[in-house]
Amino acid sequence: MSEVNPCLSCGACCAYYRASFYWGEADDATPGGVPVDLTEKLNDFRRVMVGTNRKNPRCIALQGEIGVAVYCSIYENRSTVCRAFEPSWISGVPNENCDKARIAWGLSPLRPEEWNAPDTFPRAA
Repeated sequence: MSEVNPCLSCGACCAYYRASFYWGEADDATPGGVPVDLTEKLNDFRRVMVGTNRKNPRCIALQGEIGVAVYCSIYENRSTVCRAFEPSWISGVPNENCDKARIAWGLSPLRPEEWNAPDTFPRAA
Protein backbone atom coordinates (compact mmCIF):
# COMPACT_ATOMS: atom_id res chain seq x y z
CA MET A 1 0.00 0.00 0.00
CA SER A 2 1.05 3.55 -0.65
CA GLU A 3 2.40 5.48 2.34
CA VAL A 4 1.54 8.84 0.75
CA ASN A 5 -1.95 10.09 0.14
CA PRO A 6 -2.22 10.21 -3.68
CA CYS A 7 -4.14 13.49 -3.73
CA LEU A 8 -1.28 15.39 -2.14
CA SER A 9 0.67 14.68 -5.30
CA CYS A 10 -2.14 14.98 -7.84
CA GLY A 11 -3.97 18.26 -8.52
CA ALA A 12 -5.24 17.04 -11.89
CA CYS A 13 -8.85 18.04 -11.22
CA CYS A 14 -7.75 21.61 -10.45
CA ALA A 15 -6.07 21.81 -13.84
CA TYR A 16 -8.72 20.06 -15.90
CA TYR A 17 -12.17 21.32 -14.85
CA ARG A 18 -13.78 24.75 -14.56
CA ALA A 19 -14.43 25.56 -10.91
CA SER A 20 -17.68 27.54 -10.96
CA PHE A 21 -19.88 28.20 -7.96
CA TYR A 22 -22.68 30.42 -6.65
CA TRP A 23 -21.50 34.03 -6.39
CA GLY A 24 -22.55 34.24 -2.72
CA GLU A 25 -19.78 31.85 -1.72
CA ALA A 26 -17.15 34.55 -2.28
CA ASP A 27 -15.83 36.54 0.66
CA ASP A 28 -17.41 39.80 -0.49
CA ALA A 29 -20.78 38.17 0.27
CA THR A 30 -19.81 35.55 2.87
CA PRO A 31 -17.09 36.24 5.45
CA GLY A 32 -14.48 33.49 5.23
CA GLY A 33 -15.63 32.52 1.74
CA VAL A 34 -13.66 32.13 -1.45
CA PRO A 35 -11.34 35.14 -1.88
CA VAL A 36 -13.17 37.28 -4.45
CA ASP A 37 -9.91 38.52 -5.95
CA LEU A 38 -9.22 34.94 -7.10
CA THR A 39 -12.54 34.74 -8.96
CA GLU A 40 -14.13 36.05 -12.16
CA LYS A 41 -17.77 36.63 -12.96
CA LEU A 42 -19.16 33.79 -15.08
CA ASN A 43 -22.74 35.08 -15.25
CA ASP A 44 -25.24 36.86 -13.00
CA PHE A 45 -25.40 33.90 -10.62
CA ARG A 46 -22.00 32.20 -10.77
CA ARG A 47 -18.34 32.96 -10.32
CA VAL A 48 -15.40 30.92 -11.51
CA MET A 49 -11.91 30.49 -10.11
CA VAL A 50 -9.38 32.51 -12.11
CA GLY A 51 -7.60 30.26 -14.57
CA THR A 52 -10.27 27.58 -14.83
CA ASN A 53 -12.49 29.14 -17.51
CA ARG A 54 -10.13 28.63 -20.43
CA LYS A 55 -9.07 25.93 -22.87
CA ASN A 56 -6.15 24.75 -20.70
CA PRO A 57 -7.48 25.39 -17.18
CA ARG A 58 -5.47 25.62 -14.01
CA CYS A 59 -6.91 27.08 -10.82
CA ILE A 60 -5.04 30.09 -9.49
CA ALA A 61 -5.19 28.55 -5.99
CA LEU A 62 -3.38 25.36 -7.06
CA GLN A 63 0.25 25.50 -5.96
CA GLY A 64 2.95 23.03 -6.90
CA GLU A 65 3.59 20.54 -9.68
CA ILE A 66 0.74 18.28 -10.81
CA GLY A 67 1.52 14.64 -10.16
CA VAL A 68 4.44 15.51 -7.88
CA ALA A 69 3.38 17.69 -4.93
CA VAL A 70 0.46 20.13 -4.80
CA TYR A 71 -1.77 21.97 -2.38
CA CYS A 72 -4.68 24.39 -2.48
CA SER A 73 -3.66 27.81 -1.21
CA ILE A 74 -7.25 28.51 -0.11
CA TYR A 75 -8.17 25.02 1.10
CA GLU A 76 -10.14 26.22 4.15
CA ASN A 77 -11.98 28.80 2.00
CA ARG A 78 -12.57 26.71 -1.15
CA SER A 79 -15.96 26.58 -2.83
CA THR A 80 -18.59 23.89 -2.50
CA VAL A 81 -17.75 22.55 -5.98
CA CYS A 82 -14.21 21.84 -4.76
CA ARG A 83 -15.40 20.44 -1.43
CA ALA A 84 -17.79 18.09 -3.22
CA PHE A 85 -15.22 16.69 -5.67
CA GLU A 86 -13.95 13.42 -4.22
CA PRO A 87 -10.95 11.53 -5.51
CA SER A 88 -11.65 8.02 -6.76
CA TRP A 89 -12.05 5.47 -4.01
CA ILE A 90 -11.73 7.85 -1.05
CA SER A 91 -15.29 6.88 -0.10
CA GLY A 92 -15.02 3.36 -1.49
CA VAL A 93 -16.32 4.17 -4.99
CA PRO A 94 -14.61 5.29 -8.20
CA ASN A 95 -15.05 8.81 -9.54
CA GLU A 96 -15.05 8.84 -13.34
CA ASN A 97 -14.28 12.57 -13.38
CA CYS A 98 -11.22 12.11 -11.17
CA ASP A 99 -9.97 9.30 -13.41
CA LYS A 100 -10.53 11.41 -16.54
CA ALA A 101 -8.53 14.35 -15.17
CA ARG A 102 -5.69 12.11 -13.97
CA ILE A 103 -5.45 10.35 -17.34
CA ALA A 104 -5.36 13.72 -19.14
CA TRP A 105 -2.31 14.61 -17.03
CA GLY A 106 -0.59 11.28 -17.71
CA LEU A 107 -1.41 9.86 -14.29
CA SER A 108 -3.03 6.48 -13.82
CA PRO A 109 -6.45 6.28 -12.17
CA LEU A 110 -6.41 5.81 -8.42
CA ARG A 111 -6.92 2.32 -7.04
CA PRO A 112 -8.75 1.40 -3.84
CA GLU A 113 -5.57 0.12 -2.18
CA GLU A 114 -3.96 3.56 -2.48
CA TRP A 115 -6.20 4.78 0.33
CA ASN A 116 -4.45 3.06 3.22
CA ALA A 117 -5.39 5.93 5.56
CA PRO A 118 -8.28 7.97 4.09
CA ASP A 119 -8.85 9.78 7.38
CA THR A 120 -5.50 11.55 6.96
CA PHE A 121 -6.77 13.42 3.89
CA PRO A 122 -8.71 16.58 4.75
CA ARG A 123 -12.31 15.75 3.89
CA ALA A 124 -14.86 18.18 2.53
CA ALA A 125 -16.80 19.91 5.27
